[in-house]
Amino acid sequence: MTAHDASAKRAALVYNPVKVASADALRSAVTLLSHEAGWLPPLVFETTVDDPGQAVTRRALDEGVAAVLVAGGDGTVRAVSEAMNGTGVRLAIVPSGTGNLLARNLRLPLADPEEMVRAAIEGDTAAVDIGVARLRRPGGAVEEHAFVVMAGIGLDAAMIANTSPRLKKQVGWVAYVDGAARALPGAHPFRVVYQVEGGKLHAAKVQSVLFANCGTLPAGIELIPEASIADGRLDVALIQPSGPFGWLGVFRKVWWDNSVLRRSRLGRRVIERRHDTSVRFLQGRSVEAAAVEAQPVELDGDEFGEAVRLLCRVDEGGLLLAVPKGHPPL
Repeated sequence: MTAHDASAKRAALVYNPVKVASADALRSAVTLLSHEAGWLPPLVFETTVDDPGQAVTRRALDEGVAAVLVAGGDGTVRAVSEAMNGTGVRLAIVPSGTGNLLARNLRLPLADPEEMVRAAIEGDTAAVDIGVARLRRPGGAVEEHAFVVMAGIGLDAAMIANTSPRLKKQVGWVAYVDGAARALPGAHPFRVVYQVEGGKLHAAKVQSVLFANCGTLPAGIELIPEASIADGRLDVALIQPSGPFGWLGVFRKVWWDNSVLRRSRLGRRVIERRHDTSVRFLQGRSVEAAAVEAQPVELDGDEFGEAVRLLCRVDEGGLLLAVPKGHPPL
């Protein structure tokens, strides 16, 4: 096969010019490796404020590309993944930006973009799940958006809304600490009614409800340690601290228990003997939560306004991801 064959394959690169520091080098790498593989010259698209990635990705798919490479922050990966859901076309994530949460959960190489470019063309493939969130706005309008890592309603969304974009650009994910400090003083628990897979209704008073497709956050924090991106289920966390020391319980559960104790047999025994309801975990193919009053919503670290109801489901195997050859099973 030559690069001029009518049957030759072609890749598309979709990148966020704000997040990608060396766009020229990335374009050159995709062009060179495509040529070496006998593929046609790649299509290249930049995202914009008006199109964070969905529309240009659909244009690439309409051109019949064999693989799409996405380079940008978590929001860009989310937008491109939304357009890729169910297409059966390979998606390669080239880590960029500050979070790279999906790449971290997949244990993809973070420091070598060329390795992921090569994976897009000649690597292995892995089918993973993608989340879909249906939001009901206070006025009754309904919207659907995809998420690849996590959706949330309540305090976590307020924290993200209070995070300075400039500080996030300067110090990365650590900026969320500042956002949390700004959001916590005004945080108030709210009542939700929730159900798993259309089953029995339950009521709770919470600070946040998190819907996770995978559960690892930056710095190795295991928010939901049992979450898997390839099990066809969402893992849900109800954050419900009580009393003046309630947030200490949340911190202990999320950081100490999940990220430290759970790694040893003795630590797991300690966790099993402790009765701590500051964080409750649920699991299902779909989970719905309705709040009495509108609450802020976030998807993969981006604020998405307010909603009174949030129904999240998982599309099992909806994304076909490119991974380096020999990559450990997901």
